[in-house]
Amino acid sequence: MASKLAAARMASWSGVRTVIAAADRDNVLSDAIAGIAGTGTAVPARETHVAARKLWIGFAVSSNGRITVDDGATKALSQGGGSLLTAGITEVQGTFSAGDAVEISNLSDEVFAKGLIAFDSETAQRWKGSRTEDLLPGTSPVAIHRDDLVLLDDPT
Repeated sequence: MASKLAAARMASWSGVRTVIAAADRDNVLSDAIAGIAGTGTAVPARETHVAARKLWIGFAVSSNGRITVDDGATKALSQGGGSLLTAGITEVQGTFSAGDAVEISNLSDEVFAKGLIAFDSETAQRWKGSRTEDLLPGTSPVAIHRDDLVLLDDPT
């Protein structure tokens, strides 16, 4: 059932309403199209458009690690549409390379986003919690740019 829900969720993000129902039920297709209650599990289409690249990041790319972020970063990512900066990182898990996908979790350990990280896990570990002025001159504090980040759930 989990894989069916994952497929329905991806379809929803693509703007497609989905119903998961028993194929052996009489009139299941016509009932699902008509929206008859009790037909199955309905997953509505998202109203906002999600770019194909973000669908790819969110659903097609496997995660190679996890980054835990503080409350300020959680809010900035989920409400402000910002990029993830090194200052907001509190924990780094897994081994990954620059450009790999990583999950992003809040302090309650709830994964709410996924993105392509700008540097490897060793660098992320070394720079976690660092503000721009703490880094070497010319070093970008952006761990995951907002264009490489997908919000999966509302963490608030």
